[in-house]
Amino acid sequence: MLSPPRTVVRREGGLYALERALQRRGFALVAGADEAGRGACAGPLVVAAVALPATRRGEIEGLADSKLLTPAVRERIYQEVISVACAYQVVIIPATEVDARGLHVCNLAGMRRALAGLVVRPDYVLTDGFPVDGLGVPGLAVWKGDQVAACVAAASVVAKVTRDRIMDDMDGSFPEYGFAEHKGYCTAEHAAALDQHGPCAEHRFSYVNVAAAAAAAARRDGSATRMGRRALRRGTVGVAFYDPTRPAEPVGENADGRD
Repeated sequence: MLSPPRTVVRREGGLYALERALQRRGFALVAGADEAGRGACAGPLVVAAVALPATRRGEIEGLADSKLLTPAVRERIYQEVISVACAYQVVIIPATEVDARGLHVCNLAGMRRALAGLVVRPDYVLTDGFPVDGLGVPGLAVWKGDQVAACVAAASVVAKVTRDRIMDDMDGSFPEYGFAEHKGYCTAEHAAALDQHGPCAEHRFSYVNVAAAAAAAARRDGSATRMGRRALRRGTVGVAFYDPTRPAEPVGENADGRD
């Protein structure tokens, strides 16, 4: 028996090339999943899944990786995505769950929950960076998927806009941290606020910088606060500081970036 011809998808084919190739092979509805807030040390992890129509109606002008778009363009594309999508789903994982279960476990579980929550069952799934099992349909983890697959890019926009809105609201409750500006990522301003005020309930205490700030605040207060004890009970993970002035890296096989 002859094997079917191998499908070759070239980068120059554009953001829709991978989905169109899958659709030509019989996978009519392709869904993508991506997250926002993986690198933040405060606020929730937000995961989205999106399935776009396999027609010109699903081709959204200006769609790209959410990190490469201005806030105004992201908002416009967000509205277009949710208006034309066959289905979309958002999962919000609070900081306390990230601390309790671990970032990677929460990321995979969030993708699984978002994809399972779509009101239509996809024929194929594309995920950004990490393979997700237990979906009941074939899938592929795509490195830098939000820059090479339209459904993943759409999911990245939905997740990013949803999370940014949450962080804007959170800024009203905790104005001293500047969440509306840095969205919970580890900027110099955020680090200075952590040093001055200690962490709040929306910080991720399993992150080493937050744990250190909580411990320092507990020492200043002369007693171990509830949040200080929460930080000291858990192991910690490192954080990477985000420079918003650094230009986005080009698409590459082994390029790294921030989500």
